[in-house]
Amino acid sequence: MLRRCLTLLAVLVAGAAGGAFAQAYPAKPIRFIVPWAPGGSTDVLARIIAQKMQESWSQPVLVENRPGASGNVGSDIVAKAAPDGYTILVGSMSTHAMNGALYAKMPFRPVEDFAPVAILAYVTNVLVAHPSVKAASVAELVAFARAHPGKLNYASAGSGSTNHLSAALFEKMAGITMTHVPYKGGAPAVVDLVGGQVDVFFTGSTNVLAHVKAGKLKLLAVTEARRAKVLPDLPTVGETLAGYEMAVWYGMFAPAGTPADVVARLNAEANRILQLPDVTARLAPLGAEATAQSAAEFARILRADEQKWSRIIREVGARAE
Repeated sequence: MLRRCLTLLAVLVAGAAGGAFAQAYPAKPIRFIVPWAPGGSTDVLARIIAQKMQESWSQPVLVENRPGASGNVGSDIVAKAAPDGYTILVGSMSTHAMNGALYAKMPFRPVEDFAPVAILAYVTNVLVAHPSVKAASVAELVAFARAHPGKLNYASAGSGSTNHLSAALFEKMAGITMTHVPYKGGAPAVVDLVGGQVDVFFTGSTNVLAHVKAGKLKLLAVTEARRAKVLPDLPTVGETLAGYEMAVWYGMFAPAGTPADVVARLNAEANRILQLPDVTARLAPLGAEATAQSAAEFARILRADEQKWSRIIREVGARAE
């Protein structure tokens, strides 16, 4: 009887301590790690959320850029941080769903070493072509490519980039062959696309919309499963190739083992912030659409994307450069 009473007391004390910890959180400054250079979309998104969270929680939220190795350097810092909710990663799909298959050696496990907190936003990703390409739709592009194997070439920001994998998946599902032309970054790829040195490009909409408006490029489709709010009249690739989807997301992660109550509070606060009218207005120029999903749903999406893109990367033989 005494042993049972002591066990019950221990459980009650632990529960009270856990509740007190969650209630007290945050009790000190929070650090957001961005695994990319300042000024990019991920960095801008992190700073928007940090500012709003700081105002709401009355604790400093500091943004620290730690770029390197396609996001692996900054992500590794968070993977090895104390799981207490005070070191948070604001990263993207590529590091957690793709890098594990692209790199021969990883300093962390992209899924197991993190507690998914929230999907912050999806990037509007598009299929764009040079005006000289004899296709005004996905169906016409596929028909031309089938009739002229290897003639069309597509740009990418490098082997294993989302541009490369978007096109590789497109080739596979359409049963076509195009020629891959990798660049050292997205900017030079856009320059050559506008100049007609390459034919098509899968990329974030903000990288090319100015050229589309100027008549130098033409939009064919968005790559997400549904039409984008910012481009409601543009069809999806999947409307022609059923099942095609390249949905690029930004996400918030904590180290594995972070208390569930803390993860839930971070999730609720991030979702609240991203629905604020002034925040959605600031996201629009980034081509980003906010979402509001639970941490559990994010974990499911992460596992599914990691399995999907690891398989595709193995099939196309892509490696990190």
